[in-house]
Amino acid sequence: MALGLNVTEPETTCDDPNCPFHGTLSVRGGTVDGMVASTEMDRSVVVEREYDVAVPKYDRQMKRRSRTPAHAPDCLDLEVGDAVRIAETRPLSKTKAHVVVSTLDTTRDLGASSLSGPSDPESEVDLSEIEADEGEGES
Repeated sequence: MALGLNVTEPETTCDDPNCPFHGTLSVRGGTVDGMVASTEMDRSVVVEREYDVAVPKYDRQMKRRSRTPAHAPDCLDLEVGDAVRIAETRPLSKTKAHVVVSTLDTTRDLGASSLSGPSDPESEVDLSEIEADEGEGES
């Protein structure tokens, strides 16, 4: 456990001074989970997270998204679509005040249940059996 957060230190090392593991950058404040939306910048990523907002007029939920630029240390190999956890830090540039501290397990959706179906093949339901049962009841 490093940084006072529940994250493990990466196995690879780097010489980035703004790395929270191998440099002098300290983290503070909260953490946010999201997906990497862009890696076009040098040592930076854009992390996007979706959340629901209540619309009281229609008694419904509406999806919103928030995009946060974050520093990506060299020791973390990040690609578009990776699930990551970012932590707040001191301002690193005009727009960056977060740093990526870990990658998350990609088999789960952020804030939802598992994306991969049942792990036991015997628990899967055959749709042809259900359709056959429904057809028998209508006659």
